[in-house]
Amino acid sequence: MRYLPLTDTDRQEMLSVIGAASIDDLFVDVPAEARLTGTIAGLPDHASELAVERHMAALARKNLSAGEAPFFLGAGAYRHHVPASVDHLIQRGEFLTAYTPYQPEIAQGTLQVLFEFQTQVARLLGCDVANASMYDGSTACWEAIGMARRITKRGKAILSSGLHPHYVSVARTMAKFTGDALAHEAPALDAATDIDALIASIDKDTSCVVVQYPDILGRIADLAPLAEAAHAAGALLVAVVTEPVALGAIKAPGHMGADIVVGEGQSIGVGLQFGGPYLGLFACKQKYVRQMPGRLCGETVDAAGKRGFVLTLSTREQHIRREKATSNICTNSGLCALAFSIHMTLLGERGLRELATLNHGLAAQAADRLSQVPGVTLLNDSFFNEFTLILSKDARDVVRTLADKGVLAGVSLGRLFPQTPAIGNGLVVAVTETVTAEDIESLAAALEEELA
Repeated sequence: MRYLPLTDTDRQEMLSVIGAASIDDLFVDVPAEARLTGTIAGLPDHASELAVERHMAALARKNLSAGEAPFFLGAGAYRHHVPASVDHLIQRGEFLTAYTPYQPEIAQGTLQVLFEFQTQVARLLGCDVANASMYDGSTACWEAIGMARRITKRGKAILSSGLHPHYVSVARTMAKFTGDALAHEAPALDAATDIDALIASIDKDTSCVVVQYPDILGRIADLAPLAEAAHAAGALLVAVVTEPVALGAIKAPGHMGADIVVGEGQSIGVGLQFGGPYLGLFACKQKYVRQMPGRLCGETVDAAGKRGFVLTLSTREQHIRREKATSNICTNSGLCALAFSIHMTLLGERGLRELATLNHGLAAQAADRLSQVPGVTLLNDSFFNEFTLILSKDARDVVRTLADKGVLAGVSLGRLFPQTPAIGNGLVVAVTETVTAEDIESLAAALEEELA
């Protein structure tokens, strides 16, 4: 794209058209205390290109990248090996330049990719139908809550204590504008999940129960009793999956009665990438498809009987009347969805199961070894590739110390739940196929030294 800077005359002409005296008038809605005035301390107004490159390189050297240290971070974003062929294929000109198909019937290749992606997601999550993706797992979670409200005509959502706190935060932000009531408590360091408590809390005002699977502590629960209780009360069950590789080894939420299943697809085909862009997964039962947000691609035949693909449902406000739109979400994560689909195709069903088995086997080895460290207790009696350790001291301090020693030990619960000191000794450890036996031993040795 060419960069064509505007002149002062251009700006004044545009401002005059909209009736603004200056650029500052465009930001009158931003509180004055939140605006930056003047220069940023320590940042020069200008520098040469070479100086900027050197400065940025120096800053980059301060980072400890995932591939340079034993890496056990997870809690919603996971380091998996993505084959080089995925990146090569998504960068082909046919894909990389194909932006949102606003004239979709022309972009048959893009539509076919979306159709295949939807098919893979629906099968993976155990649902009838999936959409063409969303921004990320957290926004997909909120969209599911909104969808449950539209279906049940109720405005109270019960969020499991095992739901990722960042997902809860996104839901709370959005609920400010919709009026939904959200019930949620922080988790306890307990091997049992909160399924019984969730069932007990369902009432006639409940639109949905939202539960993460496996949950933020890595625990795995049978969702069938919860689905049955929700349905008996006229509510829906929303299941959230942050680690889709797990579904190569454990039962899909849709097969346990979940009405809507959402998730974060980053684990398959999409790297960590400093926190984004990621990929929201969204699937549901067929009977609720017309309340699904986003877009859905369908297969058809043209007048000559040739196979083709079309956007079957586009329920966002750019396509239909605003008051009829199910969501204001702008588009799907097209390139990330393509990467997901290519990686999933390369794996196949057998490859996904083998990958899941490898993940779980290494995690079991790590849990056995780490639980032998004095001052460490393993919380979970069930897990996939992520589990929680209870340390003899605040996990935040341990994580910082071990990072200084070149070991990225995991995510402390004190960081995730700063308002809940009672679980500050909890450490969430994730183990994927990228972890070696030497990495596990390095973490164990570092913990032994730190907790001695």
